[in-house]
Order: sequence, then structure tokens, then C-alpha cells
Amino acid sequence: MTTSLPANSFDVLLVEDDPGDVLMTREAFADDRIGGVLHVVNDGIEAMAFLRREVPFTDAPEADLVLLDLNLPRRGGIEVLAEIKADERLRRIPVVVLTTSDAVEDIDRSYQLHANAYVTKAVDFDRFVDDVRSIDDFFVTVVRLPGH
Repeated sequence: MTTSLPANSFDVLLVEDDPGDVLMTREAFADDRIGGVLHVVNDGIEAMAFLRREVPFTDAPEADLVLLDLNLPRRGGIEVLAEIKADERLRRIPVVVLTTSDAVEDIDRSYQLHANAYVTKAVDFDRFVDDVRSIDDFFVTVVRLPGH
């Protein structure tokens, strides 16, 4: 599923299996200040198929940013992060780990695997939306990404 925004925006892949977190992220992206088109997949296998444009995602756009949960079915977020950063074509895509885990081991492992940022999900709706908007604003407005 895709939330359409201006044509000059960039593509964000959300890898999240929790429907509530997907809904809150969609709410953040529905705001006019957010400049990305949000694409959602629900597990690590779908994430890699989307990024590699494999069936059923052969027409998927190239992701400019990945928001990655760690606790995923079928293939966990740490495995997905390792796979992205090991792939010569995909490793340039910034990956922000967006997860409920604040375990030191998860944080350390994510950065060892070259995550670009690690954000612990806020449980409060407004704070969660503000955090997602801040991530988007940083990667859209502040930094220069390849191809933009």
C-alpha cells in the first residue's frame, strides 16, 4: 500500500508488522509537512523482495529510506539490516531502526551492522508521530541522499 504525496518526494519503506504502528506512521505521513511516499511491508522477507524488486514487488520504486522494526515475523529486522548492508546495490539506502526494543544488545548490533540511526518507538501517539516526522524531516530536508 502506498500513501501518495507530491511527485518530487522520495520513497520510504516501512517494515512493520504491528497494524497500530503502521497506522500511526501513516498518520505522520498524512501531514502536509512530510515529504515522502510511504510503502509498507509486514515482514523481513517482503522487505527484501520489495528492495530487490522481486515478485510481487517488480514495479516497486527504489527506496530512499527504510524504517525498520526489529521484531518481525519470518525474517527478523537484524537479519534484514545485515542483508541490506551486505548488498552492494542496497547498502547506500539509509536504514533507521524504529523499534520498541531499548536493549543495549539490539542497539549495539544495529550500529555494528551500519544502521544509520536507532529510534525507540514512543508509546504515546503524539510523541510517536513527532518522532516519525523528525526522522522524515532530517532525511528529506537536512541531509543529502544519493540520487537527490
